[in-house]
Amino acid sequence: MKRVVSVSIGSSERDHVAEVELMGERVRVERIGTDGDIDKAIALIRELDGQVDAFGMGGIDLYVWAGGRRYVLRDARRIAAAAQNTPIVDGSGLKNSLERRIIPFLEKELGLRWPEKRVLLVSAIDRFGMAEALAQSGCQLVIGDLMFVLGIPIPLRSLSTFTAIARLLAPLAVQLPISVLYPTGSKQTKVEPKFTRWYQWADVIAGDFHFIRRNMPDDLRGKTVITQTITKADVAELKRRGVRLLVTATPELNGRSFATNVIEALLIAVSGQRRELSASEYLGLIDRLELKPRIEYLTDPVPDTVPASR
Repeated sequence: MKRVVSVSIGSSERDHVAEVELMGERVRVERIGTDGDIDKAIALIRELDGQVDAFGMGGIDLYVWAGGRRYVLRDARRIAAAAQNTPIVDGSGLKNSLERRIIPFLEKELGLRWPEKRVLLVSAIDRFGMAEALAQSGCQLVIGDLMFVLGIPIPLRSLSTFTAIARLLAPLAVQLPISVLYPTGSKQTKVEPKFTRWYQWADVIAGDFHFIRRNMPDDLRGKTVITQTITKADVAELKRRGVRLLVTATPELNGRSFATNVIEALLIAVSGQRRELSASEYLGLIDRLELKPRIEYLTDPVPDTVPASR
């Protein structure tokens, strides 16, 4: 049996194990959280290096993108360097390829008319593929990086504005401790409503689930959420708030939609390669395996032929 381990600096309360069979290979998939402790994550990777088929790096991105430029996070570089023999991936390969597909997929499969939709993308810096696809869809788009990453209550209303600001701030931001930029450890389990106006404005709320969850209000009635890393408890929480439709680009495995880093590592393991794959290789494997997005109505579906209320 092959083994994939996602070492995450997120909360250990979200740990999970699943066994799947793909391309005739049985694979054990594990997510191990270190509660924000980067040194513990590094030690665990060093301990398992060479003994597993692929690592996922969770709770942090190695690369973030803006306008065709790639930036490397300082803390993530430290974690990735601990893997000397086993390939380690952060999910950016799928974020920049698979997540682009989800926007036209929803238009084709569900009849979702993007030009009629208001979309809040909580962060584009780690979801640039999705950001570009949304910008091209014709939706009314608000990009929330200044709000949800830096706490600055300023919405960005175009991808070009985001790109200009990201090119200015990203070289400095990637040098900061990840705990300043992203919910880690126990912060992933806390909800403190903020920026409620923009949650209420949006028909569709998209992006990293921890950013969405950290500030979401109690009332999300009728909303569509496009995200990832969803547990059964998260689904129950979204349903309680009235979310209509939940979509994840990655498929459901044993009751959970794993993060893109886990799926990337899983694809590397079943491919037999000992390296990070290209975007076309990832997509080729996904098509071959017929891995489909998770689409789940949490409340009674309403035909999308009815224009969203304004």
